[in-house]
Amino acid sequence: MVIRTSVSGAKGRHAGSGRSGVSGPRPPRAPIRIVLVALGACAVIAAGTVAGLAATGSPSPAGTAGGAAGTTSADARMSVTSPARVRSPQARTSAAPSPRPTPAATAGARPRDPFGAAAASYLTGRAGTVLAAVYDLRTGRAWHLGQGTPQAEASIVKLDVLETLLSERGRGDGTGLSASERALAEQMIEDSDNDAATSLWYAVGGAARIRSFNAQAGLTHTAPSSCVVCPGFAWPGWGLTTTTPDDQIALLRQLVTPGSLLTKAAREYALSLMRDVTPSQRWGVSGGVPAQVTVALKNGWLPLRGAGSDWQINSIGWVSGGGRDYLMAVLSAGNPSEQYGIDTIDQLASIVWQHMG
Repeated sequence: MVIRTSVSGAKGRHAGSGRSGVSGPRPPRAPIRIVLVALGACAVIAAGTVAGLAATGSPSPAGTAGGAAGTTSADARMSVTSPARVRSPQARTSAAPSPRPTPAATAGARPRDPFGAAAASYLTGRAGTVLAAVYDLRTGRAWHLGQGTPQAEASIVKLDVLETLLSERGRGDGTGLSASERALAEQMIEDSDNDAATSLWYAVGGAARIRSFNAQAGLTHTAPSSCVVCPGFAWPGWGLTTTTPDDQIALLRQLVTPGSLLTKAAREYALSLMRDVTPSQRWGVSGGVPAQVTVALKNGWLPLRGAGSDWQINSIGWVSGGGRDYLMAVLSAGNPSEQYGIDTIDQLASIVWQHMG
């Protein structure tokens, strides 16, 4: 398997000014004693100045007092919370994380390439095609693994359905969802229920409305399926929607970016569902992540050509805690079995976790 990695959004820093380049004879140096006397005089003057300022106080420029400390960073992120399985919609909203500024020290962190030698070495021995992307919310840096055409989404398309629904219904300080829609959304995300997903797919207006939302959200290579009941295909056709890791990162960013297409309440609600997926589905981007770290995810699995071969296994989500804060999307096609694809993503996610610290 040929593995190609790339990194974007790297932030550098300018070096301080160097030599001026002016040539010519150097001026004669002053005797050492004269220099020491001059330095002593300067120290006395400086001490007097500091003492004067301490006595009188140094006024701040108008309008700037406390401004820097009270300013919220534009690159705000969601705070870390402990996952809890709460069934009441009201409890979900109150338990969800809220945005907070990114610390300046953290913003300057430069993690190693998570798709470096360790990931390449591991995937070389694995069957199938793996495409992946990681976005560091602390620094704005992104990494990509693999290259290829868009792959089938399987059940990760359910997050797209949910975000489209929340975008259309969202208003004021709430999600705008009816009680029945909230019940269906819970089943669709937490349990990956296909019937609930089909109901909400139609409720949002199908492929046309999802395509419209995706265009606004910056998903440029995602094509919603044109059929729900597709000839010769035993599973719901919305799973044949195709996408790329970059588009899934863009979709995830809608959930953690203040001022996105979704209200604060909608973002918190969607994340609460993703943090509360049924235990049997807590694999994928959570691979290797300690239990105390927050993981909000959605996985997908689909046999494209019969249950015995060619499994599409996908995982997308947000990992926050333990000195890390990143989004990750993995698409894996051509797996000989469901468990094989799950194992591949679990191990890749574990490698990413180790390198993002």
